[in-house]
Amino acid sequence: MNFDFFSNNTIHIPIMVDEIINLLNPVTGGIYVDCTLGGGGHTEAIYKKIQTKGTIIGIDSDHNAINHTESRLKKIFCNNNSNPNSNSLIHPEGSIRLVHANYTYTQDALKMLGIEKVNGILLDLGLSSDQLIDNERGFSFNSNGQLDLRFDTTEGEPAHVLINRLKEEDLALIFFQYGDEKYARRIAREIVTKRKIKKIETSNELAEIVRNCVPKKIPNQSRFYNSRSIIIDPATKTFQALRIAVNKELESLKTILNTAPKILKKDGKIIVISFHALEDRIVKNTFKNNLLWKIITKKPIISSQNELKQNPRSRSAKLRCAALISE
Repeated sequence: MNFDFFSNNTIHIPIMVDEIINLLNPVTGGIYVDCTLGGGGHTEAIYKKIQTKGTIIGIDSDHNAINHTESRLKKIFCNNNSNPNSNSLIHPEGSIRLVHANYTYTQDALKMLGIEKVNGILLDLGLSSDQLIDNERGFSFNSNGQLDLRFDTTEGEPAHVLINRLKEEDLALIFFQYGDEKYARRIAREIVTKRKIKKIETSNELAEIVRNCVPKKIPNQSRFYNSRSIIIDPATKTFQALRIAVNKELESLKTILNTAPKILKKDGKIIVISFHALEDRIVKNTFKNNLLWKIITKKPIISSQNELKQNPRSRSAKLRCAALISE
């Protein structure tokens, strides 16, 4: 089964859609939660399986994602009886409900909607392509926009404040722990040196500092390639680490994994797509060490070669799935 996602105002390509649909196996009348709505590709695919009687709740901390995806899905699905100003889309017996919130508040969002238990939960922990092209957010290495990196720009501390405030050793720890950056100390030292002269404000300023700290040659291997032969910018790990720190992503992941058994029906499934070894380890250990879970994917599913050709950003994605044994 293939879905066409190149419609309306999103350039984001959802990852492993067929695998998600096969594992989640959405049923007519079921209730599902897409905790990371983004461009809405996964929500769209799930709704195509459950439409007219089912419900899917899309949650995202990025207000822009909520607004853009709401508009896009209404254009695709809404019938003439739909209220264009309602956050309940599509059909009178089934709907897509969109909620602006961090996914750590999923249980609260469900209570607000009068829902106690759901059939499935999905989390795609990757960065949306729509966010990458937003120059005002600073997710792109070559952006002249302010280095922000927050999903929700109304909460927390932007990355440019963090890197101009933290001590050298604290910055190095973030880069090493969250980015597995081999040159973390060197990068942190150079940031501190540069900010004494001028505060680091934009993404391309930080990216250039990082690139100058990474050796131009690594024996027997280009610094621009990983094991799957995809070009990697040397600033990737540093930006990833900062984004994780700014948005408290690992803490949020642990929270939703602990919450999931409380909101899933018996035999309900949770699917998590991670892009970082620390994220994947948290998911793997949670499923393994909690007797409430039956592990569906003994080994993580990775993107096919065909998907990699269409979407190189899926190169580091790992999908894990588990089912709730008992409520």
